[in-house]
Amino acid sequence: MPAIVDFNHVSAAGLESSPVAGALAGLRANEARYFMNKYKHEFTVVPASESQETLEYVNRVLKEERGIAFAAQPLETSRFQVENIKWAFVFYEDGLAINVMYTVDDPKKRAVGFKLSEGMEVPKELEEKKFKFARQKSKLAGTIRGSFFVIKGEY
Repeated sequence: MPAIVDFNHVSAAGLESSPVAGALAGLRANEARYFMNKYKHEFTVVPASESQETLEYVNRVLKEERGIAFAAQPLETSRFQVENIKWAFVFYEDGLAINVMYTVDDPKKRAVGFKLSEGMEVPKELEEKKFKFARQKSKLAGTIRGSFFVIKGEY
């Protein structure tokens, strides 16, 4: 059953097993606020155990594009389309959030984004790939560190 993420009253429901549950909940709420403000879209999540197709899609893009496979436990996912962009999100127990942004009609605007919750270390899978992380301040999530890469393949 999809759950709507409330960015006015941040809740760690579904993320309780994370050592940075509060920061990860803030990061998830930050995404929800972005989609509501930009697209008037309600951001919903489902438990990772109920969204194998989304997990397989994100894992395939990561593996084929950069040879990345995360050891962390996925907790929740989200998958939807707004306007001409297909989005897939995975929120991991260690505090990592991944999004795959895939434009339907413009192959130049396709990317994978990584966001690290405040208080978590850079995952070794990303350290090895030498990603550089920019910092962003968020009222909901504290300091978010983010990076991305452009998708070259067709998915």
